[in-house]
Order: sequence, then C-alpha cells, then structure tokens
Amino acid sequence: MVTYVIRRLLAAVLLLLIITAVTFAIFFLVPRLAGATPDTLASRYVGRAAGPSQIHDVAVRLGFTDPIYLQYGRFLKGLVAGTTYYTGTNVVSCPAPCLGYSFVTQNPVTPEIVDRLPVTLSLALGAAVLWLIGGVSVGVLSALRKGSIFDRAAMSVALAGVSLPIFFTGLLSLSIFSYALGWFPGGGTYVPFQQNPAQWAYHLILPWVTLAFLYAAIYARLTRAGMLETMHEDYVRTARAKGLPEHTVVTKHVMRATLTPIVTVFGLDLGLLLGGAILTESTFSLPGIGKYAVDAINSNDLPKVLGVTLVASIFIILANLVVDIVYATIDPRVTL
Repeated sequence: MVTYVIRRLLAAVLLLLIITAVTFAIFFLVPRLAGATPDTLASRYVGRAAGPSQIHDVAVRLGFTDPIYLQYGRFLKGLVAGTTYYTGTNVVSCPAPCLGYSFVTQNPVTPEIVDRLPVTLSLALGAAVLWLIGGVSVGVLSALRKGSIFDRAAMSVALAGVSLPIFFTGLLSLSIFSYALGWFPGGGTYVPFQQNPAQWAYHLILPWVTLAFLYAAIYARLTRAGMLETMHEDYVRTARAKGLPEHTVVTKHVMRATLTPIVTVFGLDLGLLLGGAILTESTFSLPGIGKYAVDAINSNDLPKVLGVTLVASIFIILANLVVDIVYATIDPRVTL
C-alpha cells in the first residue's frame, strides 16, 4: 500500500507540472501563435490613452518580450520560490506559491484566492455532506423497494433535480424562501465560521440545499442502479443461501461493491466544486473562488484566471489521488 501511495503521489506531481505547462501555453503561447504581439498583450494592462511607447515599456516590464520558455521558467520559479514584480512605481514581493500578479487591481493573486477559499470550502463541503447522505440513502431505499410508490416518487424528484439547472433552482429558492417568506438571507453575505458558527450555517443553508439537490439526484440514481445490478450477482445469492441476515448482505456485500462508482464520482465532483462553484456562487453572490473567476473573466484579468485554473487543477488532482487511495482500501485488487 505504501508503494502504491508513493507511486500515485509522484504521478500527481508530474500531472500537475504538465497542467501548469498546458495552462501557461493556453494563456501566453496560443495568443502569440494566433498573431498577438507582446505589445498587444500588454495593452490590456494600460489605460486607453497610453501611446505605443508606453505600451511597449509595459510589455518589457511584464516580460512579454522575452522568449516563452523564459516566461514559463519565471512562472515556475514564482510557484516554488516566489518572485517580485515592478509596477512602475514600486517593487511588489509575491511569496511562494506565487500564482501571478494582477496589474489591473495592483495585487498579487495568491492572497486574493486564499481570502476567498474559505467561502468555497464551506459551500462545497457542506453541500457534499448533504448530497452524499441524502442521495445515497434515497438510492438504497429505492433499490430495496423497487417499484414501490416511494421508489417512483424518489426517482421522479431525482429526474427533476438532474434536469433543472442550478441557476434556475437557485433563483427559485431565493424568490420563495428569501424574498417571499423571509426565512433565509438573500445572499451576498458570508460570515466566517470562527466568528459565528450559527450565522455561518444560517447564511449557507439555502446555497447548500440548492447545490445538494442537484447532486443528490445524481447520486440517488447512481446508487439505485448500482444496488439493483449488484443484488443479482452470484456472490450475493451465495451470501443469502448461507443464511446471512438481509442487513448484513446489503451492508457488507451489496453496498461495498456499489461504493466504487460513487467514490469515483464524489471525488471528481468535490474536486471540481473546491475549484469554484461558479454558478452557485454567482447566483447567491457569495465571494468565493467561482465568483472571483467570473469577475476576472469580465475584466479580462488573465493572471487571476490563470491562478484560479491552477488552483482548480490542484484540487481535482488531490481529489483523484484520494479516490485512488480509497479505491485501494475498498478493493485490494486495485494495488495490483
């Protein structure tokens, strides 16, 4: 097991290096291949009244005139050892891991992402607990009561949850529970957990439930399908023939096999959400990484977009690593 974990860690580091290279190429090499010049890239960071000489000075200061491999080397150096940026009036230090410097807001990207990370973590982890418990429980009960009224009703609700987009259910829940009934706040406010745990949960209940409704529907259908398929396997019939109680057959034999696809999907979903729940955060105006990415795209702030992309990639890689380790725990054959 230790050898397997080490091998997966090394593969994760290599994959992260490849992702940084591809991401950097998309933002800086592809525009050059499309005909953009260093001055064209630098024109995004100056005012409309700037002349050609001023734009060229900014391009030199930002390093856009250097070969692409030197720019990528500086980017990796910033990630590992930090770097400094000359803004034209002063020198700004960006400690490692430096994800870049926004010349639009005149701020390093890393501290801005770190400040918004607790919001995204709170939203993703809280919703994940709700959808995992709710979705799996409903899926198991539906499989055990196949064809019943509960099964049909649960799958109908799950189909609606899968079909309705998050911005629709989010706006609908805001209209009903916030603006009409006044039970929950209307969004836009985040209270840190260490400041007031009760208010932290109160302001996130509606986003949690809205986000969990979408994913719980997927997990309910996935769990039900896996349970129905596994319950007809030969080893399950053998367990019943040996006289094992039904709850033992379900929990120790059926559920263990059903967990494999659930763990896979859960790791990917959670990793994606930790990189920014863009639609949910935008709908409820939560100041998380997803909302930060949308604002960066609207302002054409490439360093911010690049930083969010790398952070999301890191979370997805870590989630896949955890999934692989859990796989090896659930099914020892994976380590082979």
